[in-house]
Amino acid sequence: MASFINWKSGFILIALLIVAASLYYTNNLANDLSQEERKKVAILAKSFELLGKSSDNDAISFALSNIDSNKSIPVILTDEKNEIIDFRNIDTNRKAVKNLLQQKLLEFKQQHPKVVVDFGFGQNYIFYGESAHLKKLRQFPYIQLCIIILFLSVVLIALSAAHSANQNQLWISLSKETAHQLGTPISSLEAWTVLLEQQHTSPELLAELQKDIHRLQVVAYRFSKIGSTPKLTIQDLAALVEQIKAYMQIRAPKHVRIEFLSSEPSMLIPMSATLIEWVIDNLIRNALDAMNHKGVILISLQKEDKQVILDISDTGKGMSKGQAKQIFKPGYSTKKRGWGLGLSLSKRIIEQYHKGSLQLRQTEMGKGTTFRIILPL
Repeated sequence: MASFINWKSGFILIALLIVAASLYYTNNLANDLSQEERKKVAILAKSFELLGKSSDNDAISFALSNIDSNKSIPVILTDEKNEIIDFRNIDTNRKAVKNLLQQKLLEFKQQHPKVVVDFGFGQNYIFYGESAHLKKLRQFPYIQLCIIILFLSVVLIALSAAHSANQNQLWISLSKETAHQLGTPISSLEAWTVLLEQQHTSPELLAELQKDIHRLQVVAYRFSKIGSTPKLTIQDLAALVEQIKAYMQIRAPKHVRIEFLSSEPSMLIPMSATLIEWVIDNLIRNALDAMNHKGVILISLQKEDKQVILDISDTGKGMSKGQAKQIFKPGYSTKKRGWGLGLSLSKRIIEQYHKGSLQLRQTEMGKGTTFRIILPL
């Protein structure tokens, strides 16, 4: 996980450096081009002065050539009263040319200081804007930034997908190996049960031992099915929760009470009972771990519109805001023991396989936690 975060940070840093370098270099180029355009406008002003002062044909031809050579810089020539005399390189709609030129004149005044054309007996002024080339050059870093952000987004999405796929494959492989490893001790326990039965061991003790062996078999089956799409069948969720509650109550600490309240005696929904049992079992075990061997775990089940809502609340130690934000991340755990996979797998079972939702509804330090499962009918 840390390696993946470092990769993401590295890509973002590289992108920022590219954009910063591009902005710096492009701004320098734009400033150089702006200075060159200023010089061209100054030459244009001298050409106008030469037209007004000289009677030499060669000089006049040279001045006119300079004026005609400006094909890119938009300019407006005004008199001393700022009345427009002429303009160049401005696209105009002839019906609204006067308003457009007045608007452009205001823009040019804000962009650059005026250039004076001194005829000796009076003055004209040249106001100018930026050429199309200069505008494109200034826009280039922002276009480049958008491209980099798009590219970076695609790369990060691809990396996240690959990382998630690797994690999923790891959990699947780990789960199937766990199921395989559980097979041998379960078989041994079944053999010991037969031997204990022959030794006339207490039937009550054997019954509880059989329940635990069955529980281990269910756990092994759950792990073996991770990665496979389960088949959903219509089953009674209320009855399943009651069964889980009875099993966990016997094995809970003496001063922990588990209560179950259902708005209806029976709630039939499409589900994989094995996987839903896993989720509920995991949430109850987390609640037990969060309590100091005393308190209450309240399980409430109710029907609402086209869904059922199952809340599991405890009176344990609760979680901080930082813990609550990370609780569903694979590998994260608030306990010293454990792999931090329970809630991550539970969320996947509810949301991916059952099209429902598993959420941390409420938690407060020292007061407890409530998880909510929502399942469609």
